[in-house]
Amino acid sequence: MTRMNQSTVGLIGWPVEHSRSPAMHNAAFVALGLEWRYVLLPTPPDQIEAVVVRIRLGELQGANVTIPHKQAVLPFLDAIDPAAQTVGAVNTIVKQGERLIGFNTDTIGFKRALIETGVEVKDRSCAVFGAGGSARAVLYVLHELGARITVYARDVEKARVVHADCRSLSALYEIDPATKLIVNTTPVGLSPNVDASPWPDDVPLPTSALIFDLLNNPARTRFMQQAERAGLRTVNGWNMLVYQGAAAFAKWTGIEPPVDVMKHALAQSMKEE
Repeated sequence: MTRMNQSTVGLIGWPVEHSRSPAMHNAAFVALGLEWRYVLLPTPPDQIEAVVVRIRLGELQGANVTIPHKQAVLPFLDAIDPAAQTVGAVNTIVKQGERLIGFNTDTIGFKRALIETGVEVKDRSCAVFGAGGSARAVLYVLHELGARITVYARDVEKARVVHADCRSLSALYEIDPATKLIVNTTPVGLSPNVDASPWPDDVPLPTSALIFDLLNNPARTRFMQQAERAGLRTVNGWNMLVYQGAAAFAKWTGIEPPVDVMKHALAQSMKEE
């Protein structure tokens, strides 16, 4: 087992081997001269409480949380930030004294990355694929920006708990042709399953939609490639990953990280694969 100390943070998820977070966080720690490190914490569902206890005991100063634990981790925390409470999912745990506080920096990351695309979503049709923790953060932001949203998910009844207007992923042929934004929050297409896509090959994509795939490995998912062949603009999850990570970094350390360094390290890690 890797020996942890007070200046260690990491990523709780299952799986986590695909993550680029260690590269960007560790580059930022080095740039600021901080004796911190970021590690991967592969955590099967039955071990979530055990890894949270390690934070409570001071072995870790905090952690990020990813698929599929963003909701499952909630019962093991002492307090939830109001925004994370509204979202219903936590992606960042911060140790404050003896208390563990849950935050959601995905909302910060997605909003900043979306605004940078220049796409106006107010009163426009937007589609969100998935109904998990990441989808909840995306929905929080899109509601805040005044979008008209339809959720597409495998389990429609479960997804309706998250958003009322919910349809099956098998009903994508019914999508509004004027849809302005499509956000994939599912893991479909994530490495190593790079040949998978949530979009059926025989269904035409809306002609003016921006495709925002939250996945960041591979850099161009099959879904993005499908959209590009149809002449659409695509965005991967890189900027969202950096911006949510920067917000988490600041909560752990009390210091604003060098975002440029984090972006460069992320890009470099992809080139080295």
